[in-house]
Amino acid sequence: MKILLVGEYSRLHSSLKEGLVELGHNVTIVSSGDGMKKFKTDINYNSKIKSSLLLNKLNNLSIRFFKTDFIKIENAYRFKKLLPQFKGFDVVQLINEDALFIEPKTQIKFLKQLISQNKKLFVLCCGDDYTVVKYYLKEELKYSILTPYLNDKSLKHRFVFSLKYTTEPFKKLHDFLKTNSLGTIASDIDYHIPMQNEINYLGLIANPINIKKIPYNPLNINGKINIFLGINTHSSIKKGISFFEKALQIIQDKYPEKVSIKITENLPYNEYIKIYNETHILLDQVYGYDQGYNALEAMAKGKVVFTGAEQEWLDYYNLKENTVAINALPNVDYLVEKLEWLILNPDKILEISKGARRFIEREHNYISCAKLYLEKWNK
Repeated sequence: MKILLVGEYSRLHSSLKEGLVELGHNVTIVSSGDGMKKFKTDINYNSKIKSSLLLNKLNNLSIRFFKTDFIKIENAYRFKKLLPQFKGFDVVQLINEDALFIEPKTQIKFLKQLISQNKKLFVLCCGDDYTVVKYYLKEELKYSILTPYLNDKSLKHRFVFSLKYTTEPFKKLHDFLKTNSLGTIASDIDYHIPMQNEINYLGLIANPINIKKIPYNPLNINGKINIFLGINTHSSIKKGISFFEKALQIIQDKYPEKVSIKITENLPYNEYIKIYNETHILLDQVYGYDQGYNALEAMAKGKVVFTGAEQEWLDYYNLKENTVAINALPNVDYLVEKLEWLILNPDKILEISKGARRFIEREHNYISCAKLYLEKWNK
């Protein structure tokens, strides 16, 4: 098959491509590189404005005072020039309802042409979109990434990216894709739950992880237990990082001779990965029901990860007990209790480390996941 994957989030499409290529398919990824992460892509239409610190600041002022986003205008110009190349694909898959990151009205125009030039269009639900955000706003889950905003509406400016999907232009984009695509696939439980009653929902396929590229490193605990919290300030509120910070302070005061705690902010990747590789316990997020890419890659390496691992996730994967990850909750006392349990029982760290790798190999193997995508597309 000839397959076009449009957009990228956290290497999802890249890992999927690696699996599909091994199965003998011809795959092209076109994306803007997922912003500052700059993931490798086959065809890149990354904004030059976004790459420039000065131009980016000027664009932010333009958005603030004139409601004009020149990054979106540039993205539209660059993608339009590329459109004639995207012909004759058996499958086109969008990483998100806003895969092109341009104004919805223009995006619909480009998508009409993309659909007319190819056979099948599918959409991924692996982040915020209209259905997910509307569902979270109903507060039917005990928590979600919108919980901080729902508890404190003064934080609205920190949730602009999520809330944009509820506006009329994005609702029209959602309706267009619902009508003109062959369906939507979710990547984890956090998106599976909101999507379940949608008539065009095709089901969940777990995030593909290329286990060949991520070796398992057996943990060695001879001295202190290394705990790492790598903070991205742009997403810290959504991830509930403050709960981790408070819990770590208590643990540091109580067990200074047993733990080595590293907390960083917006660290360059090379420095981040050095600390990451040496850690035993990684703190990821508290507002998830399932694991995102950062947590999954850490689990593949054998780290003990505090992340989403709710009962709904256990049920879906038929796990009778959780020996895979630590289910993190927005509760400082609970987090302290779980950290303390691991510190006083280091054999549990080794047990969960092995269980995490086995789980990734079983449920997130990039070849197996690629086969599941092929099944959905062919149906």
